[in-house]
Amino acid sequence: MAAALRTSQPVEMNIQVIDAEKSRLEVVKEEEFDYSQRAQWLRAAVLGANDGLVSVASLMMGVGAVKQDVKAMLLAGFAGLVAGACSMAIGEFVSVYTQRDIETAQMEREKRMPGSGEEKEKERLPNPVQAAAASALAFAIGAVVPLLAAAFIRDYKVRLAVIVTVASLTLVVFGGVGAVLGKTPLVRSSVRVVIGGWLAMAITYGLTKLIGRSGI
Repeated sequence: MAAALRTSQPVEMNIQVIDAEKSRLEVVKEEEFDYSQRAQWLRAAVLGANDGLVSVASLMMGVGAVKQDVKAMLLAGFAGLVAGACSMAIGEFVSVYTQRDIETAQMEREKRMPGSGEEKEKERLPNPVQAAAASALAFAIGAVVPLLAAAFIRDYKVRLAVIVTVASLTLVVFGGVGAVLGKTPLVRSSVRVVIGGWLAMAITYGLTKLIGRSGI
């Protein structure tokens, strides 16, 4: 009996040591993870979704300031979705491709330097096609939200209220997702994007209403 107890004690101690080592490695891995590696695709995705939502919602609010027809709002919103997604994709592609060229040139200079033992891997270079696709897709996802919100509502005032409400809730979600993935303050990130969206919609609605009343 005593021999069995002596045998079981080292086994339990070994298990505890292994568990402690696993926990320590997990903590080290978490600490060593470079969240800046997410910056490229996260920036393209989150900014694209926010831009798509705010741009199309503001555009529809602007059209709604002078026209109560749901068809006019939906057509304007759809045009904004297509144009914005194309613009975001092209802009992101050009921007990231320029960054890639700069980093590639720097790699070539480092290779020619005597005594340089560090070389950046090509796999770590930014991918312009990936960034462009992510940006365009994210913009379209964000832009389709106000379109769906307004598509089945005939009453003019209710339609405007639903667009603002749905856009605000979605901006909270986008801000929260970006904060969680990027390890930034959750509340501050969400409040910032919501206030920005409100300002964009209010300014677009107000200026369009003013121009429409002036008869221009």
